Amino acid sequence: MRPLLAWTLAAAAALAAAPTAPPVSPPSNCPRLTGIWYGDNRARLQQVIDERGTCSGAGRHPVAVFDWDNTVTKNDVTDATLSWVLRHDALLRPARWKDTSPWLTEAADRALTEACGAGTPAPLRTSTNARCTDEILDIRENATTASGAPAYAGTWNHRRTVPQYAWVPQLFAGRTPDELASYARQARTEALAAPIGATRTLGTRTVPAYVRYYDQQRDLIRTLQRAGFDVYIVSAGSEPITEVWSRAIGIDPAHTIAIRSLLDRRGRITPSNQGCGNVPATRGTAIPYIDGKRCWINQEIYGVHGAAAWQRQPWPRRPVLAAGDADTDVTFVGDATGAHLVLNRNKPELMCRAYDNADGRWLINPMFIDPLPRRPDPYPCSTKAHNASDGAKDALLRDDGFVVPDQADTVY
Repeated sequence: MRPLLAWTLAAAAALAAAPTAPPVSPPSNCPRLTGIWYGDNRARLQQVIDERGTCSGAGRHPVAVFDWDNTVTKNDVTDATLSWVLRHDALLRPARWKDTSPWLTEAADRALTEACGAGTPAPLRTSTNARCTDEILDIRENATTASGAPAYAGTWNHRRTVPQYAWVPQLFAGRTPDELASYARQARTEALAAPIGATRTLGTRTVPAYVRYYDQQRDLIRTLQRAGFDVYIVSAGSEPITEVWSRAIGIDPAHTIAIRSLLDRRGRITPSNQGCGNVPATRGTAIPYIDGKRCWINQEIYGVHGAAAWQRQPWPRRPVLAAGDADTDVTFVGDATGAHLVLNRNKPELMCRAYDNADGRWLINPMFIDPLPRRPDPYPCSTKAHNASDGAKDALLRDDGFVVPDQADTVY
């Protein structure tokens, strides 16, 4: 018998003869998750709570971070607020549309001016001006004018911002945060009352009319808090809007991070927003978007400032649990040390990371309401799933430098 084989057989026999350790029961004082999850996701989340929460004897409060739109809620709450605002003439006409974003093209400026007007501030009559509403919606959603011309041009870091996300808070220039929060509360009441699946006509476009909190995510957040976790929201939406929705499930403004608009001397919103790390206040250069979410987490939660805020931090300065649904969440969700929770919305970079599951801690769940069908083709991880800082799509790499192979969609 070869020595290696003999050693292997002897080791196996020794292990078989050794007494079996009794299973470890979770601490009896740890709160329990409820609700229906895909596969063993609930059990695996519970294990993280049991092992890392303060109920297990941990001295420090661990951190959990959630994206908001389509992670905690079904549908986008900033879009729901924008819908309400456009139907109630609550936007103010800018002196020049190009002042709203540094990347707005001449074609977009011209289309907005022709459809909506410009000049002396006054409420835009979007409730009766479908052409104006259509231009705003297309530039927000598709980054094009209604005629298909590019709405944004120039240079920006595509892992730190996206102009159409930054543009929504910029549209509220001239309003106060309290006014914007009031619009969000009215939009919230309306969206929660609408039946699941409801749509409405906005301009000439059809948009979702409803929003719902996911019951499972509300329960997860509540359970984490009871287990001693500090739970935060990090969103690429407008902060006064996100705060209205997060407050209703027990997350206060101090634990809600989103795009923070700068105010003028009268306390009114301007097109500029606070910066992050070594990026100063600008008109949208650094928002909570992809790597920007990591920066804002490092800066606002862990007190890391300067260029270091953009870098992955050591284990104790990273969230234990992080949850998201889109490529904008991939960096901070990947930073989590205990569990990376992903809701499957078929977003390539995030789903490639999740299915590759390099550290064995990725949990994939279909959306809890109206989940998407299976993606028919594999995710192109090896060729064009990575969002490069220059806007290119290229191969996604693991931490060790190897290319992530293409991944089939199996959780839907």
